[in-house]
Amino acid sequence: MTLLFIVFLSCIALGSLVGFLAGLLGIGGGLIIVPALVYLLPLLGINGDIVMPIALATSLGAIVITSSSAALAHHHNKNIDWSLAKPLMLVVGIGALLGAFIADNLSTQTLTNFFAFMVLMLALYMLLSISSTKERELPSTLLLQLIGGITGIIASLMGIAGGAILVPTLTYFGLSMRKVIGIATVCGVMVALFGSLGYIITGLSQANLPLWSLGYIYLPALMGIVISSALFAPLGVKYVTKLPIKALKKFFAVFLILVAIKMLSS
Repeated sequence: MTLLFIVFLSCIALGSLVGFLAGLLGIGGGLIIVPALVYLLPLLGINGDIVMPIALATSLGAIVITSSSAALAHHHNKNIDWSLAKPLMLVVGIGALLGAFIADNLSTQTLTNFFAFMVLMLALYMLLSISSTKERELPSTLLLQLIGGITGIIASLMGIAGGAILVPTLTYFGLSMRKVIGIATVCGVMVALFGSLGYIITGLSQANLPLWSLGYIYLPALMGIVISSALFAPLGVKYVTKLPIKALKKFFAVFLILVAIKMLSS
């Protein structure tokens, strides 16, 4: 019980950081939640074979709250281009649902390696594109939706909202960083909703889940994270309007690299 309380308090602190970064970078916080839970959950004696699916599912569950709060703040600040966001929202959700079923058939080691590899590639791209100012035309709606569907699958496999993929992708086409983060945030809500549903369904067949689990979602950790994350998300949004674009890109890229190195070293 003492360990459970410590993990719960740790998740409250984690939620504060997650909420701030969700509003600031549009990433939903999954890139912090997943590595943190991979470290915390074994302390409770949770089977190592299911630690990664539980971390991914709980991360997505928390992102439902975090991204919703951040998306509302971005809407009030007029950071969301709904003409671009609407065609993406449904397809990223469907992709996330599919990703949860794929994850259920992969090993913990495979999921961990995939997570670390993807965040490292995304970070390297962001660093290389920091000085790029070339304007490119947006692709067709169909191609954008294809990108959205693939983003949903990958995001679900990583337990993230998809901003780590959508932000560099949409930035490539010359969109304003603030608009890109707003779109990524609202799409992250759909990824989290559908991805969480998928992990709940696939987790129901598992016999060795810890108490207080809903499918693969571990409720004590989820509650600790969401208690504080929703409060700090608007604060992150506030700073989006004050930080320069290049600083946002650099911070985003360095953050991803640190996460990837941590996961690989573990």
